[in-house]
Amino acid sequence: MSEPSAFFQGRFLPQSQAHLPWHDAGFVLGATVTDLCRTFGQRLYRWDEHACRFRASCNLARIDPGLDDAQISRVAHELIGRNAPLLAPSQELCLVLFATPGTIGYYLDEPGGAGDATPAFGMHTFPLPYARYRPLIERGADLVLPDVRCIPPSCIDPRIKQRSRLHWWLADREAQAIRPGAQALLRDEQGHVTETATANFLAMKAGVVISPPANTILGGVSLQVVRELCGRLGLRFEERPLTEPNCLAAEEAMLTSTPYCLAGVRGLNGKPMAFPGPIYQRLRDAWSAEMGTDIHAGFRS
Repeated sequence: MSEPSAFFQGRFLPQSQAHLPWHDAGFVLGATVTDLCRTFGQRLYRWDEHACRFRASCNLARIDPGLDDAQISRVAHELIGRNAPLLAPSQELCLVLFATPGTIGYYLDEPGGAGDATPAFGMHTFPLPYARYRPLIERGADLVLPDVRCIPPSCIDPRIKQRSRLHWWLADREAQAIRPGAQALLRDEQGHVTETATANFLAMKAGVVISPPANTILGGVSLQVVRELCGRLGLRFEERPLTEPNCLAAEEAMLTSTPYCLAGVRGLNGKPMAFPGPIYQRLRDAWSAEMGTDIHAGFRS
């Protein structure tokens, strides 16, 4: 089997040869903008929304990837075209984009500081890891509200999809210490629920699907799909602040994320929740109908 290709600094190359140097600002400063898109039928799904979010993240983070939107799209589709034939027909790909400010010269006794070098831009793919998410699909997510809070918007705009993620590491370690296997669901400084490290959070109460306000969370592409599906199903979709008591009083809850689309929540802070809940099942079935395939088929044993 041939090695997958990657794209880095303007050229395609074997994935094993694509490396960021250790004095890159993505490592030294944690200054990395990113996005992740997946395929359905080995074709990129909702690519335009992901590309738009990546560009917005770059602009907000003041990192220029060096390619325009049309060039990035051409590279993305070509990379999928190169790597998809290496998979079995039933497998799918995840595509990762990233951009950093480039190298910091003085870290290697070279000229230049942060922001003086050419920015680094790359893309790579990996097979969608069904096994990683299988327990989430089959048993639902177990969530914990840790003491670690999300970074205030005054420090980092939550609309930037980025990899400055030490707070997520700490939050998930705290969650694991409380309940092994749990994921952290973070709150802001005011105590309002926001999101997990990899997913948007939704609570359902009295037939209403409730999301935290858009200006407090990352704009999820899958979250937008849920909003659209709610409109087609006649379900009310609202944005409002959610507290811990609000969430514990919810009739059901779910996560939405690019790799697995939807996952139900089976527990929050030790309180069992309806899983699989009726609204979750309606949305999952509607999403599958839209795609013409069971969105969770690959995740089932």
